[in-house]
Amino acid sequence: MSRLTGVHQDTISRFALAAGTGAGYLHNRLARGLSCTLIETDELWTYCGVKEARKAAEHPVGFGDVWVWVAVCGVSRMVISWHAGRRDQASADAFMSDVRARLTVMPQITSDGYAAYGPAIGKAFGFGVDHGQVVKSWQKGGQKSPDHKYEPPRDPKLTKRTVFGAPNLATSTTAHVERNNLTIRHMNGRLRRLCLAFSKRPENHAAALALSYCWFNLGRVQKDMKVTPAMAADITDHVWELDEFLTAIMTAERCGPPVQQDLAPRTPETTHRELPGGRGFLRIVEGGTGKGAPPAPTPEGPAPAHGAQVSAPGASPVAAPDENEQLDLFSWRPKGPPKGRKPPPIDLF
Repeated sequence: MSRLTGVHQDTISRFALAAGTGAGYLHNRLARGLSCTLIETDELWTYCGVKEARKAAEHPVGFGDVWVWVAVCGVSRMVISWHAGRRDQASADAFMSDVRARLTVMPQITSDGYAAYGPAIGKAFGFGVDHGQVVKSWQKGGQKSPDHKYEPPRDPKLTKRTVFGAPNLATSTTAHVERNNLTIRHMNGRLRRLCLAFSKRPENHAAALALSYCWFNLGRVQKDMKVTPAMAADITDHVWELDEFLTAIMTAERCGPPVQQDLAPRTPETTHRELPGGRGFLRIVEGGTGKGAPPAPTPEGPAPAHGAQVSAPGASPVAAPDENEQLDLFSWRPKGPPKGRKPPPIDLF
């Protein structure tokens, strides 16, 4: 860049740092009050200065492996939030707390099998959120020849499971966030492997991430949706041009983090019934151990006539008495033997 423009590389570096910082301010101001119902999360490995295996005590803070935590809306493809840090519980908590503050609807979250997601999501959203995991088990390795040294393993086995809540596992996937990782690696040279474009300073690394993700949301049209992710999320109504984007990020001012709001219940995709007062929904959850729904009640027939006797189930019907029939006061007496048959003798001694 310095040779192409004739500008000193330090000047270009300072401009890139200012542009990336402004992009972070712009995203922080725009990405608020989102109604994303499907969220996918993943971690992207990068490094700054040196790799973790070569990190020494004299290296400054921020050098070594840098894991980028990314949250993508599965409907609009918008990058909701990202966090550059370590791959530990503290980074997971900070990342999910920022995601929670930018939403207004209780989402369904899908992550990989990393154990830190469960406590972080439960702490940020509470146990009313639907959290599912997609775990990939690689069965076969790639070819081991020199030409295929970095080829990934083949034929993954996907296992979907529920962490808590009742997520719809049919829509639980991490395909969109993983595709976003590939796109960002192509857009941002600092994230590529086996090259000399890696970041040498943590602040420059963070600025480059903000610049890439902000432009992805505002200026990159998705081929399947024909709009940008920000347009699909109702943040803007047009595709941002480069001059508009540069003007916005260079004039953006720093603002505070978003404040958490009460999350509205998400409309379930399965059979459901809305509760009164906006308190949520009752929905059918598959996988229960009960015997199923109770049998349908027997349809009622016409009401019996006045004075008719209702017989018990399985008993013979009883005819209604005639109002003009004379009442027999001696009906309580036992009836005698049938006609033509003598009564049995009674032996008194």
